[in-house]
Amino acid sequence: MRNGLLCRCPRCGKGDLFVGFLRQVENCSNCGERLGHLNVGLLLPFAVIMMVGHVIIFVMLDMELNERASPLIYLAVLVPLSVVVPLAIIRPVKGGLIGVLWARKVSNELER
Repeated sequence: MRNGLLCRCPRCGKGDLFVGFLRQVENCSNCGERLGHLNVGLLLPFAVIMMVGHVIIFVMLDMELNERASPLIYLAVLVPLSVVVPLAIIRPVKGGLIGVLWARKVSNELER
């Protein structure tokens, strides 16, 4: 899972896991491990939404308890935070989930 979080091949830790921003490679360029069949599906948006939701709720609660809750401050803080945090964590989260699937030796049911 650690190699996946670093966006590297879960087997060797050296090959890249992604071709583009979120498109994963079919095979590792270093060790040749087949990775294209590992599909995280709807687990990725669920995990990202849960993580971002907890961050946003913590910030909102902190702002409310410290009496800095004007609507303009909410807009200035929460809107950028709602955009930046998901973009920052989506690749490592997908890599980590691919690492978990690889470690558990999960394959598509259609390939059997």
